[in-house]
Amino acid sequence: MASRLTVRPYAGGDAAAVAAIYSQGIAERMATFETEPRTAEDIREQFAARMARYPAVVVEADGSVVATAWTSEYRPRAAYARIAEFSVYVARDARGMGAGRLALSSLITAAEARGFLKLVSRVFPENIASLRLCAALGFREVGRYHRHGRLDGEWRDCVIVERLLGTARD
Repeated sequence: MASRLTVRPYAGGDAAAVAAIYSQGIAERMATFETEPRTAEDIREQFAARMARYPAVVVEADGSVVATAWTSEYRPRAAYARIAEFSVYVARDARGMGAGRLALSSLITAAEARGFLKLVSRVFPENIASLRLCAALGFREVGRYHRHGRLDGEWRDCVIVERLLGTARD
């Protein structure tokens, strides 16, 4: 029997679960240039600093957090105040059950409700699941950064994705 997925806003008590999920993504080297695992305190501090402006959500299955998605500042200039960068991470054992889709679709709704007009991210081209998820939820690929950063001594490219929200869609 499949687990029932529920989504809700991130709360400080989710920090350990979010840190564990994010640290899996860091270790797998498929979703971020980060290389050091995160602790619950790292996540708690990071999210507390931006929660008033930038939404974050978690997805639960059977009462356990299995996915998370969050927004953060895109650039500090005033011209970009209504653009947010997003990230989505799904626990290894919860992949393929729709948790990432629920997390990202809920984050889109939350970002739009807070007045954001665009969400952007960078995705490794090898991360086919993330690229498919973004495409399924209306993101478009707008370019590629070639040799955008080095991870474990190897150059990695990034695909740039965006989705317009609210009045920016008009």
